[in-house]
Amino acid sequence: MFTAAEVGAAPGRWSASGESVLSVILNMGGAVSAGEDNDELIDNLKEAQYIRTELVEQAFRAIDRADYYLEEFKENAYKDLAWKHGNIHLSAPCIYSEVMEALDLQPGLSFLNLGSGTGYLSSMVGLILGPFGVNHGVELHSDVIEYAKQKLDFFIRTSDSFDKFDFCEPSFVTGNCLEISPDCSQYDRVYCGAGVQKEHEEYMKNLLKVGGILVMPLEEKLTKITRTGPSAWETKKILAVSFAPLIQPCHSESGKSRLVQLPPLAVRSLQDLARIAIRRAIKKIIHQESLSKSGNGLKNTPRFKRRRIRRRQMETIVFLDKEVFASRISNPSEDNSCEDLEEERREEEKTSAESKPDPPVNFLRQKVLSLPLPDPLKYYLLYYREK
Repeated sequence: MFTAAEVGAAPGRWSASGESVLSVILNMGGAVSAGEDNDELIDNLKEAQYIRTELVEQAFRAIDRADYYLEEFKENAYKDLAWKHGNIHLSAPCIYSEVMEALDLQPGLSFLNLGSGTGYLSSMVGLILGPFGVNHGVELHSDVIEYAKQKLDFFIRTSDSFDKFDFCEPSFVTGNCLEISPDCSQYDRVYCGAGVQKEHEEYMKNLLKVGGILVMPLEEKLTKITRTGPSAWETKKILAVSFAPLIQPCHSESGKSRLVQLPPLAVRSLQDLARIAIRRAIKKIIHQESLSKSGNGLKNTPRFKRRRIRRRQMETIVFLDKEVFASRISNPSEDNSCEDLEEERREEEKTSAESKPDPPVNFLRQKVLSLPLPDPLKYYLLYYREK
């Protein structure tokens, strides 16, 4: 990240007048209950109305938040908390949810992430932008850039979600976001992941195209600014937040700032366009085959929920005035015999096993590998991804 990490995010929603209408729950997030896995975390965010649209929900479910944690910290991945280790940082899930909703992302838009960090947010955005969008990030710390590239490579090589979406791969550059070259292109959507000082508000606004949306922490509030004209703006306060402020640029010995050159807006090659078209055609065939088999639209496979085992009451010893009053308290709901307990255990195991869905099948991969094509071409169509 190009700046000190977000200190925390207090999810207090704001009215049009800027007054807090929900109390601060926890400085580091904590707006929703922790989940046992990524899907349960998203369920909780939906229930609390942090995730409100289908596109945002699909993006959150497609990328497992735990994949962006270091191994020794993954047990905290599904808590609604910010996480920081050295220069590596992730905001709380409730904050990312509000940011994604406020950006109002659509396929084909251009996106600039200021303080792109681990690349978690940029990757989710890329699932919505599709192959003809633009997805750029600026990050201050070179070690975090390297970390983000590793996580991006892992996602592309191993995640089935990559084949379910048309992905706009993010590109990251090292530098301070306050030193972006003045001749850079403007963007449809911009997010800044650090507290923006009032004196830098105009600078941030000028990164936007007319009709574009900027989301950033401004004066302790997550703020959405829409550029409605060359010099016209609409501002909306979303959440009360507490982010560390932007780090000011360090000038070189000559006194000049180090301008950040953003990636060029590349034009895709005909070969790449052909790959995109072929993959889309195969997905369409798979969808039509599914419709003909089911007779209706595609339905999401129900997510398997861990069966919660009923806790049985343990034997209890009660003492009264230092004397044993009873050696055991019987429970009317207790089983009458060891045989009954064993039978119930076997029944629970059977029910649990039967309720588990079949492992997901990557139909796109199967279809590509079955084509009468040379192997190098098949693997090109699969982006040389591992199974």
